[in-house]
Amino acid sequence: MPTKASALRTTAPLVLVGLMAISLFINYIDRGNLATGATQIRGDLNLSATAYGALGAAFYFAYAFCQLPAGALSDRLGGKLVLGIGALLWSVSTLLTGFVEGFMGLFVLRMMLGMGESVAFTTTSKIIASNVPRAQMGLANGVIGFGYLVGPAVGTLLGGVMMAQWGWRVTFVLFGAVSLLWLIPWSRVRINEGQSPEQPSAHPVTMRQILGQRALWGASLGHFAGNWNWYFILGYLPMYLEMQRGFSKTHMATVVSSAYLVNALAALFAGWALDKAIQRGWSPSLSLKLPLAAAHVAGLVCMLAMPAMPIGICLTLLFVYEIALGLSCPAYFIIPQIMAGPSAAARWVGVQNMMGNLPGIIGVFFAGVLIDAGNGSYSTAFLLAGLVNLLGLVGWLVILPRVEPVDWDAA
Repeated sequence: MPTKASALRTTAPLVLVGLMAISLFINYIDRGNLATGATQIRGDLNLSATAYGALGAAFYFAYAFCQLPAGALSDRLGGKLVLGIGALLWSVSTLLTGFVEGFMGLFVLRMMLGMGESVAFTTTSKIIASNVPRAQMGLANGVIGFGYLVGPAVGTLLGGVMMAQWGWRVTFVLFGAVSLLWLIPWSRVRINEGQSPEQPSAHPVTMRQILGQRALWGASLGHFAGNWNWYFILGYLPMYLEMQRGFSKTHMATVVSSAYLVNALAALFAGWALDKAIQRGWSPSLSLKLPLAAAHVAGLVCMLAMPAMPIGICLTLLFVYEIALGLSCPAYFIIPQIMAGPSAAARWVGVQNMMGNLPGIIGVFFAGVLIDAGNGSYSTAFLLAGLVNLLGLVGWLVILPRVEPVDWDAA
């Protein structure tokens, strides 16, 4: 017979964070497969750049607007159950993509994928806020960041090689089937879904209180600008290198996956470094805002240079941008985890991530329109992506106030 103590025992934070990082790793492989196979899929299904952009927008429309219900469900049902349901949905949609015969079928499955993947950051933020001590939040988010950033690296390299050998359909089926295996260990974890003793609250936090926080809107604007660049790179860089710079599928996959790998390693280092900096007396505001601002400066330079400079310089700047982005990634979710706490982190992240993923709808689709309007030129799309970084600097440095826990009882 299990004792009461053993029944209440939760899974070690290290194991929880590791499994969540693997789920985000799978998540980003599955969402990035469309970009890796873009040239094959567009050729087989006879898709224009605008139609391809609409497929990206379909994913991000469902992904963005399911953030709020995902946050509410995470608070009501718990992060473990909601993340498991989401993983099941996104794995099945990836598998079924290998069988589509036209645009509409692919459009529906991309929306289904977006619905499933929408739960990832709300659930992981809630679980981290409830189960990980604040002194280790940086490393936890760094490991999570490594998971979702190394996903595109592995997915682009492995997917590119597999698609070159067997085609895109077989690749989608295999990735979807393997993704389902993650549910086995996840079903066995035990999670504290309650409040952290570090930030108790006497009363439930309302959505109105969350929406009234200036910090939420500063973080949302910064997240919006950062994701505009990131999703543009995810969606169009492979196709740009193949169609505009003459890269082969294998060459493209090697370069792009290497950039994503550097990004992921930078995020892992940043998580450790942020914990150390705060422990040594650096303010959370300085520690978190500095890498966010640096990433926007690097993004501005990289996007403006990409269509105009020689390919060697462009790739150098791409790697600089990926390093800077990786160093900033843990901060995106440490901020709401510190400020909102476990009682409100899921819904805060739901709002922030919804706003932060609107570029997937606006930017990814509009980039396709701009490319078609420019007779295949990517110059205007890169210019727009670069200028959006200015909004990020305003969000993180001007609107976002001091990073510290919100007193919800007084809010």
